[in-house]
Amino acid sequence: MNFRRPEIWLITGIPAAGKTTVARALAARLERSAHIEGEQLWQQIVAGRETPSATTLEGETERQYELVIRNQCLLARSYAEAGFTPILDFVVVTRSHLEAYMNYLAGGALRVVALTPSLDIVAQRDAARGGKTGSTWSPLDETLRTELSGTGLWLDTSTLTVEQTVDAILERAEEALVRRV
Repeated sequence: MNFRRPEIWLITGIPAAGKTTVARALAARLERSAHIEGEQLWQQIVAGRETPSATTLEGETERQYELVIRNQCLLARSYAEAGFTPILDFVVVTRSHLEAYMNYLAGGALRVVALTPSLDIVAQRDAARGGKTGSTWSPLDETLRTELSGTGLWLDTSTLTVEQTVDAILERAEEALVRRV
């Protein structure tokens, strides 16, 4: 029997960076894959959901955020065990949240892609989708660049189409591989 470590992808970036669109397009390009959207899991909390309102998460909001990460990873493991490549997307901008993914997904080959379009492009994309987040999340860009710099594959997608972004991800897959030190 040939054992192959499961390959799991995590697409991150600030809101309106294109995570969900790129994750779905990446999943569509693979032979067997599953897209696990963090925002959808967050929205499964119907009563008592705490929505982040600042650049830091605390208390109940942090607990729920980590619950989403844990559930994403449980689903990822389940799909991987069934022979599918899980593609996760969520706003992951802190080292501690990335470490949570790494811990929950230990034993798998975790590939991390940070989408980092310019804030002007993010604002345009957000406006095009009805202004879901506005500029409230723009400070997360600095946090992402500070906390996760040098981890995984970083793509400035300001001038890239979704297809060009997926092409770049697949061409540079080895750069996305996160190794524990």
